[in-house]
Amino acid sequence: MSSIVTLPATGAAVVAHAAGDLRIEEVPVATPSANEAVIEVRYGGICGSDLHYWLHGAAGESILKAPMVLGHEIVGVVAVAAADGTGPSAGTPVAVHPATPGPGAARYPADRPNLSPGCTYLGSAARYPHTDGAFSRYVTLPSRMLRALPAAVDLRAAALVEPASVAWHAVARAGEVAGKTVLVIGSGPIGALVVAVLRRAGAARIVAVDVHAKPLEIATAVGAHQVLQAGDAEAIAAVEADVVIESSGSHHGLASAINGAARGGRVVMVGLLPSGPQPVLISLAITRELELVGSFRFNDEIDQVIAALADGSLQIEPVITHEFPLASGLEAFEVAKNSAVSGKVLLDFGPNLVTVARAEAAAGQE
Repeated sequence: MSSIVTLPATGAAVVAHAAGDLRIEEVPVATPSANEAVIEVRYGGICGSDLHYWLHGAAGESILKAPMVLGHEIVGVVAVAAADGTGPSAGTPVAVHPATPGPGAARYPADRPNLSPGCTYLGSAARYPHTDGAFSRYVTLPSRMLRALPAAVDLRAAALVEPASVAWHAVARAGEVAGKTVLVIGSGPIGALVVAVLRRAGAARIVAVDVHAKPLEIATAVGAHQVLQAGDAEAIAAVEADVVIESSGSHHGLASAINGAARGGRVVMVGLLPSGPQPVLISLAITRELELVGSFRFNDEIDQVIAALADGSLQIEPVITHEFPLASGLEAFEVAKNSAVSGKVLLDFGPNLVTVARAEAAAGQE
């Protein structure tokens, strides 16, 4: 595989076995096909779906039926490049686009593969066999998933590239936001990243809402002009926002979003509500002629996010509040589930041995 680094047969990984049963255990390092690369993972961000698989054994209608490696928000270094020459070379820092569009192109717009039927995502139990995630010391992935990171992008900050792409997509679904008043309902990691993207896009007034003080503190740090408590219905309604982005994933948040929108405004729903019927203030949406728009994952926005991180125009570091070594992964999940004290919680998979080995080998040749 490499004359400098010999990869082990297994690597430590975060595996969900069932509701309440999360383990740090060794999993095999898959032998790559010609179009696959092996990534030495450096950081992984814990997502809400990871928490749901751990706590409930399911994320929405995706039910855990067998042990599954979690994680889709990862960055690392290419340990073994794809043999067919596609993708970044060995030693390249990379972020990962975790989606694999499904078949049936005639059933969705060609430029929106996130809507493709049968689309799979790393760390998802939507189908069986499940699609293992990437919370593993070494992970084998198709080279098409990899995005080389410019030298100006810090790997730790780049751990937020995937959720920031979700936020970027949501803001794009809102249309032109420059000079407008935007209300963000729910200031968890996605909501806070939405605030950061809005600030970069030139929104004139950004108002962030949450039930807890810590998320509002983070939202302020990344660009919110004003923050409100979720229970202050009168103040939320008084915002009369041109655009509202609902990222709480609750029907209470959606009600606040509709109440806080100006007549003729647009409400973008990026927070995933539970499956099944939900109570909605639909009569108010009708009489105000509101546009209710869905936002699901992302497409090529990941490239724009990386470029914005590289040129310094997107500031997202305050969203990261905690970092734990992989060995303390269970503690990391406990902290991540408490939104009153945490933003984005990262797992640190350890130093990049590939980079170190290559540097040492190069030094030895001088």
